[in-house]
Amino acid sequence: MPDWLLYTGSRTSHDGIDRLPAPPPWRAFDGGPALPTPSAPPIPSGGAPHQAITYLPSADAVQQVNAALYLRRPLLVTGPPGTGKSTLAYAVAHELRLGPVLHWPITSRVTLRDGLYQYDPITRLYAAARDGRDVLPDDDIGRYLRLGPLGTALLPYERPRVLLVDEIDKSDIDLPNDLLTIFEKGEFEIPELVRRADPRAGVMTADGPRVAIDRGTVRCRAFPLVVMTSNGEREFPPAFLRRCVRLELSRPDGEAELAAIVRAHLGDLADQSEDLIRRFLERSSAGALATDQLLNAVYLLRHADAPDRGRLADQIMPYLNGTPADDEDE
Repeated sequence: MPDWLLYTGSRTSHDGIDRLPAPPPWRAFDGGPALPTPSAPPIPSGGAPHQAITYLPSADAVQQVNAALYLRRPLLVTGPPGTGKSTLAYAVAHELRLGPVLHWPITSRVTLRDGLYQYDPITRLYAAARDGRDVLPDDDIGRYLRLGPLGTALLPYERPRVLLVDEIDKSDIDLPNDLLTIFEKGEFEIPELVRRADPRAGVMTADGPRVAIDRGTVRCRAFPLVVMTSNGEREFPPAFLRRCVRLELSRPDGEAELAAIVRAHLGDLADQSEDLIRRFLERSSAGALATDQLLNAVYLLRHADAPDRGRLADQIMPYLNGTPADDEDE
């Protein structure tokens, strides 16, 4: 394994991130004071999902993750459904001990501000009225501010946080361009704090703890590992693409590779499932299938005493595009 690799795909936690060299001069950030990286809950209570400790990355995935870490650039991961695009973020966070993954699921209604922070003035107004106050107290605004996943990732942590921007291709057409300034500057302002006489306040983060924001500005120290996933449903602006490290994932296409994936998830069941692996490969040559469908079939047929093993497997592994005739006559 080359010495320059911090993330190796070993699935074993280590402190390799401490060997990360200083950033390029044009990607250096000086936010502070430094915050410790939050600890992930112990396995399997949510800190490292099952997928994170069983994920088998390709050599390209390992290389491009490290490139994104070294260059302090977002990683744009594209590929068909079921190829492990989202799981990659959890696998990196687990191996490099970067804390819980900050997850930002994208829809067409999501805006940049949704990812940065939310402010709830209505609840603040009701609280003031309940206390019999005619004027909103200036010192309690932080109770009604909460950083979003992107805003939390940009806090001045000692180690980079992992931010999963899931299915960015489903976003409004302006969101990728809106992200450019944030990714370049590594900071953002909270106007509700900047306008105060004392723009310092303790605000909630996306994953719980309150932090102090000074002068109404959040600025990163270690640029986060931003993993943006896309199913390839749209094209992105050139200005956005040139600021990303890009990774294309493909479906596994060989018996040995699939057997290794089944073994990582289900242990010795892989040795009893050669027929299902071959059936999956045969069917995938006629239409789109995802690897998790194979895992479901292997697990179910280990516990289900089905008279027609092949038919049940086909029903558990339907084509994602619904077109091949094989499924029409079931």
